[in-house]
Amino acid sequence: MKARKAIVRTFGAAAGAGILAWFAVAGGATGGSAVDASSVKTIADEGPGYAVEDFSYPNADKILAEQHITLKRGDGHILLADCASSADVLEVWGRKNEKVCFSVTGTSGYLTLEIPAVYFIKGNSYNAQVDMSAGAVEKSFEVKKNDWTPVGESADEQGRDFMLMEIRASK
Repeated sequence: MKARKAIVRTFGAAAGAGILAWFAVAGGATGGSAVDASSVKTIADEGPGYAVEDFSYPNADKILAEQHITLKRGDGHILLADCASSADVLEVWGRKNEKVCFSVTGTSGYLTLEIPAVYFIKGNSYNAQVDMSAGAVEKSFEVKKNDWTPVGESADEQGRDFMLMEIRASK
């Protein structure tokens, strides 16, 4: 008999909770006749957006303000490095920035940038090629591994200032 009373109480409580829930959803508890569709939100619409890689260089604005180097795009395998504490770096020498270093990781990489008046590049253990421009004139230079390569004005018959525009490196 006690078991039967417990079952009846449990069933009655569950039925009562179900009826209250139905009224709340249908608007009976608030006096409305239905749920207002404008108050319902899709949770998926509030989630984070998609991450789309645009290959822009991180903190490029800060680097431009502090070091006067415009770093544009890359694949993440050629990075600005500290010349004093990094080994196996490309050293880019220019009239306006003196020495700027880049580390290379992985099997290959590229970086588009703007460093004005570059005249020498010391290579590292990677095969590297740089693209430079002076006005409408564009030139590419193969950078010698672990050695100095004259580029820009030091390799130009007219001694024009060349801006470093791109670095490509591979093992």
